[in-house]
Amino acid sequence: MSADPFGTAALRESVLAGWRSSPTRFREDANAEEDLYLGGYRDRLLVELAQNAADAAMTAGVAGVLRVSIVDGELRAANTGALLDADGVAALASLRASAKHSGHVVGRFGVGFAAVLTVSDAPRVVSRSGGVEFSAARTAEELAAVPELSARVADRGGRVPVLRLAWPVPETEPGPPDGFDTEVRLPLRSDVDGQALLAGFADQIVDLLLSLTGLGRIEIGSSGWERAETDGRVELHGPSGVGHWLVCRRSGELSAEVTSRLGVEARTRPHWTVCWAVPISGDGRPRPLESDVLHAPTPTDERMSLPARLIATLPIEPSRRRLAPGPAADAVLAEAARSYPDLVRRLEPVDRTELVPRPDFPLSEVDGRLRDLVLDELRAARWLPPAGEDRDEVRPAGATVLDLPAPGLADLLADAVPGLLDGALAGPEHAKALAALGVPRLRPAGVIEAVTGIDRPPSWWRQLYEALSPLAELDAGVREELGGLPVPLLDGHTLPGPRGALLVDELLDELSDMDLGLRVVHPDAAHPLLLRLGARRGGPEDLLDSPPLRDAVERSLDDVESGVDITGLVDAVLRLVSEVSARPGERPWLGALALPDAAGDRRRADELALPGSAFLDLLAGDSPLGVLADSVAKAWPPTVLTAVGVLDSFATVDDEEPAGPDHDLPDEAEWWDSLAEPPTRVLAVRDLDLIADDAWPRALRLLAGDPVTWPALRQPGGYTSWWIGNNAVLAGAAPRFWRLPGAGALAGLYDPVPDVGLPESVLAAIGVRGALDDVDASDLLARLGDPRREIPPGVLLRAYATLAGADPAEVDPPDRVRTLTGDVRAAEDCAVLDEPWLLGLVPDDRLVCAGDDFTLAPALAELLDLPLASETVQLTVDSAGEWVGWAELGAVVAACDLLGLEVPDGGLLVHDEPTAPPWWVDRDGAVHASDSADALARALAWLTDRWADRHILAALITDPEPGSYLA
Repeated sequence: MSADPFGTAALRESVLAGWRSSPTRFREDANAEEDLYLGGYRDRLLVELAQNAADAAMTAGVAGVLRVSIVDGELRAANTGALLDADGVAALASLRASAKHSGHVVGRFGVGFAAVLTVSDAPRVVSRSGGVEFSAARTAEELAAVPELSARVADRGGRVPVLRLAWPVPETEPGPPDGFDTEVRLPLRSDVDGQALLAGFADQIVDLLLSLTGLGRIEIGSSGWERAETDGRVELHGPSGVGHWLVCRRSGELSAEVTSRLGVEARTRPHWTVCWAVPISGDGRPRPLESDVLHAPTPTDERMSLPARLIATLPIEPSRRRLAPGPAADAVLAEAARSYPDLVRRLEPVDRTELVPRPDFPLSEVDGRLRDLVLDELRAARWLPPAGEDRDEVRPAGATVLDLPAPGLADLLADAVPGLLDGALAGPEHAKALAALGVPRLRPAGVIEAVTGIDRPPSWWRQLYEALSPLAELDAGVREELGGLPVPLLDGHTLPGPRGALLVDELLDELSDMDLGLRVVHPDAAHPLLLRLGARRGGPEDLLDSPPLRDAVERSLDDVESGVDITGLVDAVLRLVSEVSARPGERPWLGALALPDAAGDRRRADELALPGSAFLDLLAGDSPLGVLADSVAKAWPPTVLTAVGVLDSFATVDDEEPAGPDHDLPDEAEWWDSLAEPPTRVLAVRDLDLIADDAWPRALRLLAGDPVTWPALRQPGGYTSWWIGNNAVLAGAAPRFWRLPGAGALAGLYDPVPDVGLPESVLAAIGVRGALDDVDASDLLARLGDPRREIPPGVLLRAYATLAGADPAEVDPPDRVRTLTGDVRAAEDCAVLDEPWLLGLVPDDRLVCAGDDFTLAPALAELLDLPLASETVQLTVDSAGEWVGWAELGAVVAACDLLGLEVPDGGLLVHDEPTAPPWWVDRDGAVHASDSADALARALAWLTDRWADRHILAALITDPEPGSYLA
C-alpha cells in the first residue's frame, strides 16, 4: 500500500498555502468548522455515520451494515460498501464539496463528517483501500511554524480547524474488521462517556433503519437491529422484539423547470424519493406516533404532527436541520401528498381515518403546508368505505356519514342517501378525522328527510326502526329529531311521526264504532321504538291515555251541547278505567267527562258528587257541585266513578313538576308568592272555599281522617295548610290567630285556641301557632306593640331574641315597642340594651332587650331602627380608680379556680367609693368596678363571656370556698 495513497500531502499544502496567503481564510475555515460541530451537527454523530454507511452500500450495490462499538477508548463505526477514495478524502477535508453525485444517496454538502468533532479531536477513517487521519494536535504543530498563522491560533485560544488537514494513517494501522469495508475510528475525549454515547445511539436506530434504505442492519455494542421489508410492510427486529411499520414508497425525477432553478450540483441529482411510514400493531392496526419530525431523509428539526412519518429526499439547509424552501421542496411535498391516499388504502377500511391529519395548530411551517396538501388529496381521492354492498369507495368531498352509531342503519339507507359511508365510521373515534375532511354528518333529522316519501313495505320500516332504536336512548334532542319518522298505518296511509299512533292487538267495540281518529300502526311495522317516540300501546291503559280519546273526553260536554250522542264514549271510558284500576286524581283530564246529574243534565264528572257522600253536608248552600245521577252511580263501582273525578270526599291536586300557580285553586298565586322558593310539588285539597263557616271543625276531622287528604294537610309550607290557616273559621277566627293550648312560649302574644274537638296534631297542621319560630317577624312586632296584651317578661325577652335573627329588609320598623317594664312606648323614645351595666343609667321603661345574650343587640337595633343604649349614655365618674391586676385579687383567683376559668390577663380600675353604676367599661375599653363582690363578679363575668355565671361568681368572691360553689 502507498504511504500516501490519497495524496494528502498535496491537499495539506494547498490548504496551508491558502491560509498563509490569506489568514482571514484560516479564520473563516475555523469558524465554519466550529459552526458545524457546535451547531447543526452537534447531536447528529450517529445520523451522519449511518447515512455515510448507507450511501457507501448503495454506491457499491451491497447490503448495508453498520457496526458501532467502543474499542480501546475509541468509538468505531464499521460499514460495508464503497471504499474510501481520493475524491472522498478531498471531500472529508473540505467544507462544502461532496464526493457523492448519485441522486440516490443522502449526502449533499460534504460537511456531515464534522459531527465526529463532537466526541473526538483526532478522527481516522480506515478502508481496505487505505486510510486518513485528522488531528487537532498535528494541525496546531503545522500552524506553529507559520508566524502569521500562529498568532491567529493564539487569538483563538489554541483551537484550530481539525478536518482541513489530512494525513495518511500509519502503515501499521490495522484495516477494517472482517466483513466490513471501511471503519471510522474516533479516539474519545476525556469528557465523553462512551457507554452513555452508545445508549443514546440505541434510541435512534428505528428512525435510521426506516429512513436509510441502504442500511439493512445496525449493530450498537452487543445489540443488533435489522430491517425486513415485504409488500409495503417493514419489520424491525431488535433486542426488545419486533416493531411493525406500514410504508408507501414513491420515486421520480424533478421536472426540468424545477431543476433549472437549483444549484449546479443539485441539477445532477433530479431523482426524488418519498416514503410514508406509520407504526402498526402485529394485526395491522395503526399506532400513534409519540412525536415526530420531518425526515429528509434523516431527522431534521422540523416538527411534524401528521399521523404518518414522511421520509423524503427534500432539499435542506446546510445544517441539515431545516427544510430549504423553494420549487424543489414544493414539488417533493406535492408528490408526497399525492401518494398519501395510497398509504391510507393499505389499511383496513375501518382504520383508515386514523391517518387523517387533525386540524390542530401546526408544529412548524412545513407541518402546516404538508397537512393542507395531504387533506386536499384525501378529500379528492376515493378511499372511504361505502354503506351497502358492491359499491365503489367514496371520496370525502361527496360523502356523508351518520352522526351517531346505529348498527345496520347505513346499509338500509344506502339507496336513499348518495355517498353514505359505512356505518362503522359513525363512531366518535372517527368524528374528528371526518370533520377535518369536511364530511357532513347526517343527523337523525336528515335521516327522516331522506326516508320521507319513499315507498317501502312495512317490514322494511320495522328494520329501520330497529336500526334507529339505539339513537332514541341517547338524549331528548335526538328523540325530538326522530319525532318526524314516517309510520305506515293499517289503513295504508303514512303518518308523519309516531306521536299519536297506536300499537294495538284489538280495539274495544265501543271505540271501533266511533270515529275518534285513532291511528293504528300496521302490525308488520310495529316496533318498541315507536312507543318511545310518542306512539301508544293499545292495551286498556294506553288506549285510555291516547290523545284522541283524551281529546274526545275533554270536548265531551261541548259535543253534548251540540247534540252528539256520547253514550258509547262514556261507556268505553268507564270500562277502560275499570280495567286499569285508575286512582282518583291520577288522570285529572278524566274530570272533563260529561256525566248526567240528578236533575238529568250533563255536567263535568269533577263537578259531581256521589249520592250520599258525607262531605256534601259540609258545603255552603250556594255550592256549585251537583250530585251524580243514581242510574250511573248504581251501574259502576264507586272506585271507577271517583277515578274519573266524581267526588265522594274532598279531591286533591298532585303535581310533582309544577310550572306555576295554574291549578285552579283559590288564592293559589298569593300562596305561591309567599314562598321563598317556587314549590317542587303541589299537593293540595280542592274546593276548600266551598266549606261553610260553621262546618270547619267537622271538615277538618274529615280531612285529617282521609289518607288521601291528610298528607296534603300536613305538608310543610303546602298550599292546603296555608289556605286553611288564613281562611278557615275556628271559634270566629282563622287558625293562625290562635296558639296551641300548651304553647307557653307564646303566652300573651296569642290566645289559646278554644276547644273545637280537634287533636293538637291537626291544629298544628292548619297553622295554629306552637312556637316563636312559627311566627313571622311583622306579626310578632305588631303583637309586642299591642298595649292591650299582657306579655310575661320571659316571653318578651325570648320574642326579641327571636326577632334579632329576622331579615331587616323584610320588616318595617315598628312605631311602638314593648320595654323591659312590659310597657308599650313610642319607638323613638327607646334604645336597645347592649351592655348590662347601663341598666343603672337608662330607665327600664326606655329599654328593649333580647335577654342576656347581648351579642344579639346590634341585629335587634337594626331591625327596630333603634339606637344602642351605649350610644345614648355619657358616663361621668369623679373617682379615677386604682388599677389592680386580676391575678392580684385572691378571691377572684379562687373563684376562677373553682369554676375552671382562666384568670384574665391585665386588670381593672377599682373604685373605693360606691359608684353608679357599680361597674362599667369605659370608651377606651378599661373595666371599672366598685370595691364589692357583686361589682367584681359582674365585671369578671362580662370580661370572660360568662355572664350567666355572674351570680355564682359573686357568691364565690364573697366566700371562695367549695361549700359556696356546691351549695
